Amino acid sequence: MSMSLFKRIMISALAIGLFALLTACAHKNLKPWTKGGFDTHKYRSVFAEMGYSQKEIDAKLESIFQEVYYGPDKVYFEVGDDMAYMSDVKNFDARTEGMSYGMMIAVQLDKKDEFDRLFRWAKKYMQYQDGPMKGYFAWSLSPDGTIRGAGPASDGELYFITSLIFASNRWGNDGDINYLKEAQFILNSSWEKDGSEGIYPFIDKERHLITFTPDGRGPGYTDPSYHLPAFYEVWARWADDGRADFYRECAKASREYLHKTIDPNTGLNPDTNNFDGSYIQTPAWGGRVMKPAFRFDSWRVPMNIALDYSWACADREWQNWYANTIQDFFYSKGIDTFADQYNVDGTEVDFAMPAGMGPYRGTGTRHSVGLVSTLAAATLAADHEIAREFAQRLWDSKNEPYEDGYFDAYYDGILRLFAFMHLSGHYRVIEPAK
Repeated sequence: MSMSLFKRIMISALAIGLFALLTACAHKNLKPWTKGGFDTHKYRSVFAEMGYSQKEIDAKLESIFQEVYYGPDKVYFEVGDDMAYMSDVKNFDARTEGMSYGMMIAVQLDKKDEFDRLFRWAKKYMQYQDGPMKGYFAWSLSPDGTIRGAGPASDGELYFITSLIFASNRWGNDGDINYLKEAQFILNSSWEKDGSEGIYPFIDKERHLITFTPDGRGPGYTDPSYHLPAFYEVWARWADDGRADFYRECAKASREYLHKTIDPNTGLNPDTNNFDGSYIQTPAWGGRVMKPAFRFDSWRVPMNIALDYSWACADREWQNWYANTIQDFFYSKGIDTFADQYNVDGTEVDFAMPAGMGPYRGTGTRHSVGLVSTLAAATLAADHEIAREFAQRLWDSKNEPYEDGYFDAYYDGILRLFAFMHLSGHYRVIEPAK
């Protein structure tokens, strides 16, 4: 054999070996971290681990933000010189859910103008300044500020408080908005409620668990997607209202509750249930009694548990099991075809709850971008091989009309943005500037 031929063979062999090594590295399991951001002050970028450059990641994150806030299908609308609202455009309203989400996104991405505009609108039109519901926010308003749903939804208050504390930590309180004072106003107002006139604290004081609503029947049960234990850890550190021990108990109780509400075989949970995790069978949509099912609110649970893993990592083993289990379930239904509603036991729903009340009222189930996104966020806590595939589906996702014509710029769009923030390391505990 000639020396030149030998060299060519050796070079080819080395190239094949290098290719095999790179391929193996590219497909190795993503490994969750074992400590959270409260301790490490660092945040994992799954997309960087998958081989995407920081330039690619930053560009895609900015593109998704622009879609939600400023694109042709935006859900963020400025009002006058200093206010703005987030709209569930298919339902023609602004909700405390979307307003507080919009504020959380803005403070995470250091968008002070957008944050301040949203809070000013929420304070002016949504928040009760006196009376039995003082400090609480009406959950649904028309874009002109007219109240449509007068009662509060407890998850809105949860996000308002946490985003305001983060704003205080990031930007200080010397401007025209004292962020910490506003957060304390909500907390103090809630604490003062005693059930008179039918208004209660939005967190049940005895159970240390968030209520579905603090009025009507809502104080008697909860919503799994409202449970964000790490938010209480934030309050314990920086709310500065003398209730740190109570908030730590809330974090502990919330984690324990999540163990009870998650089905051990499927990883699914119902949209609402009792504080002890038992099911509520409630009539809906024309008196129809539906089985406990994983539907629209439930989509948020994988992302919420991933957030708690990323920030606190206080329930690491169970959260790792959960992330693997729920991804396994949806993978078994086809990673590119799974539906967005299932009974908690994993069977097909006999009635698919409609989505929206707009010109096209989405009926049936679909392979929803919002759920694709939150399942991808669960990758932060997962350690099995298929986690990479869920993260890749988020990277490749587009929020555009489905084949049936249904389109959700609001819920799908915001969940997609949140999930991308998580997997790019841009959803963080914002600590006070030093």
